Amino acid sequence: MTSFSERSGRWCRSFMPAPLGVDWVERLRGCGGAFLGILATGIVCRSMVGTAGDLPLLIAPMGASAVLLFAAPASPLAQPWSVLGGNVVAALVGVACAQWIGASGIGFAGVGPLTLAAALAVCGAIAAMMALRCLHPPGGAVALMAVLGGPAIQAEGFRYVLLPVGLNALILLAIALIFNNATRRRYPHAMRVEHAALHDTADPPPGDRLGFTPADLDAVLKEHNEFLDISRDDLDTLFREAELRGHQRRFGTVTCADIMSRDVIGVAPDATPGRVWDLMHRHRLSAVPVLGARRKVVGVVTQADLLTHAMGNRRGGLRRLPHRLFGRRSEARAADMMGTGFTTVSGGTPVTTLVPLMSDGGLHHMPVVDDGGCLIGVVTQTDLVAGLHRGWSDHPTAVRSIHGLTSRAI
Repeated sequence: MTSFSERSGRWCRSFMPAPLGVDWVERLRGCGGAFLGILATGIVCRSMVGTAGDLPLLIAPMGASAVLLFAAPASPLAQPWSVLGGNVVAALVGVACAQWIGASGIGFAGVGPLTLAAALAVCGAIAAMMALRCLHPPGGAVALMAVLGGPAIQAEGFRYVLLPVGLNALILLAIALIFNNATRRRYPHAMRVEHAALHDTADPPPGDRLGFTPADLDAVLKEHNEFLDISRDDLDTLFREAELRGHQRRFGTVTCADIMSRDVIGVAPDATPGRVWDLMHRHRLSAVPVLGARRKVVGVVTQADLLTHAMGNRRGGLRRLPHRLFGRRSEARAADMMGTGFTTVSGGTPVTTLVPLMSDGGLHHMPVVDDGGCLIGVVTQTDLVAGLHRGWSDHPTAVRSIHGLTSRAI
């Protein structure tokens, strides 16, 4: 039995926040962005409207918006519609409560009109932001400021919604869009497209046939019925990356360099369609890399690329397909047909990293390159299956399972 001091110590430690999962570079980026955002917002507001008497050109809730925009730009609460819509809607509700309740002199059960108006302003702002899907925590402060901000703000009435609230939010959002994208952050943090079947059939993608699916994630979120400060697609990404790390730990350290084909057939950028097809047919390949100087990968030509190029002019149908591919007058070259949006990996990449790329991404061949982008090998789907099988069979748990199955079969 634990003592009272141990229980109280655990209880006190439960108030300690978890360490931030970001490095010092990300922290400095958030601080620097907030500094630039607030400074630029103040300067632009002053240059656009000048001084406006006692009316502040920068309102305090923008500081909270800056925290979200620059320190947590992936948060659903920090997206453009949340920032602009949340602040403006909250200001509208706050001004309405200030004018219709705060200025009426009517109290309730001993509560003064300003206190009642302040409470209703924050309550109404939250309800309106939720209804319009623009929940933004600083909006509560914007609504409260409309009621308790003093005579200068109250005298502005509904103009307070545009200046300073609307103008502040718009300028700060513009700075955040520029800064976050300049520092290679994905902002706005838009929702990704739902998992789609590669072949446009009713079957779910291979990655969704085992393990959890987007529908499972939706069901769990609905069951919890609680707002989470993380987007659904980010949750999906985190879970799948954690699942991938678990696979990597289970399958050991099998890398692309361990399973790749090293004697790779490639073509030059000026290779003709006939030359490309001949190599594919002779070596039973469905794709060949296109190699530039020093065997640097510049593209990949697949059988689908060949057919797409050949069928570009549909006159004559399939009857003229051989002529389009192998005709002497054809001026097409591999560089004209290759796909340039190809993906490469290094030799040290774990083979489990290729699973979603080949199962759901539709890739059949993965060029393996060195640090200079020069080809050193290719991993095919066949190589991947063999590598995963070897990694699984070498795992102690898997070996025990195989032995158990064998003994039962005997």
